[in-house]
Amino acid sequence: MKSKRNLYVLALGVFGITTTEFGVIGVLPEIASAFHVPIDKAGWLLSIFALIVALFGPFMIILFSSFKRKNLLVASLCIFTVANILSAYITNFYILLAARMIPAFFHPVYWSISLSVAEKNSTPENKSKAVSIIFSGLTLATVLGVPLATLMSDLFSWQSSFLLTAFINILALAGVQLFLPSIQNTGESPIRFSSTRVQSKCLWTNLFLAFFTITAMYSTYGYMADFLKNVSLMNGRQISMMLFLFGTVGIFGNKMAGNYMSRFPFETTLIFLILLIGIHLLIYYYGGFFIPMIGIICFWGLIHSGGFLISNINVTSSTSGSPELINSIFTSCGNFAVTAGTLLGGFWISHYGIKNIVWSSVICITGALLILILKKKLIE
Repeated sequence: MKSKRNLYVLALGVFGITTTEFGVIGVLPEIASAFHVPIDKAGWLLSIFALIVALFGPFMIILFSSFKRKNLLVASLCIFTVANILSAYITNFYILLAARMIPAFFHPVYWSISLSVAEKNSTPENKSKAVSIIFSGLTLATVLGVPLATLMSDLFSWQSSFLLTAFINILALAGVQLFLPSIQNTGESPIRFSSTRVQSKCLWTNLFLAFFTITAMYSTYGYMADFLKNVSLMNGRQISMMLFLFGTVGIFGNKMAGNYMSRFPFETTLIFLILLIGIHLLIYYYGGFFIPMIGIICFWGLIHSGGFLISNINVTSSTSGSPELINSIFTSCGNFAVTAGTLLGGFWISHYGIKNIVWSSVICITGALLILILKKKLIE
């Protein structure tokens, strides 16, 4: 599978499953209002999904290690489609939470297979570029999935945003089924791998680095719609436009991160974290001004989009062998971080107000910077 077309087909599936995970970001205020729950409680619709992925990711890979890879991809997208349709017709908040949990079990299965295919079928110097194609599905979810879900909620209802997400997954399912060739299994036992390589000091350092980085990213971004509504005083359509703008510039940020990580991994990670602190400070001081916030969102999207890719390259380059399990471990780490970020952001809002949420991100980014510097001195 050396054709870029196959990577883009896999990225289409990533677009579908990631829109399912993050599409609720733009409609949290409407869901909170509809079910009469506070915004931090509504945030569990994002965090419970991420928590399931985090807890069960590696175990799902081990459980399905003997199954045909393409069949797993198709089955995963089918489950995502059905879960989104069901979510649109649920009238109880806790049942909606339960419905969000079902596809979460299969999220790491799709992600891990897609990333391992990209890594195994590219040369070392092109690995970052191949992985960036898969991550373009995440960027596309930010560009189109999240803002379209927000717009659908504003024009019709929050239920329509789930139906839109179901339609996206149907398209992804058709693309994978029709255009993706058969994928060979790795042949290496994940269980054997876990007992020999997962104890790497470098791997765990990079996992902690990824955790603090992604926690910082989603502590504020997870409540972006609420911030724009209550601090920047934007209406629903303006918020959906800002989310679209955020994701559009993110396409270039993802591509830039892929290009530079293959040549300058430490420098790229360092600059990314410094810029991420800078953008959160700008959000704090100028978030209440409409016009400056538009420019800040452009810069924010450009920087934010590279976070997952940078973290993935750092983790997967820590050790060799069994790429599917390593990617599932990274996926678990990343979703633990999304959960932590969402919970931290909700805690910060309830105690310090939505305007001050950026400080929860700044604290975590500072922790990531310290880990990166220690990693440079102690390991490399």
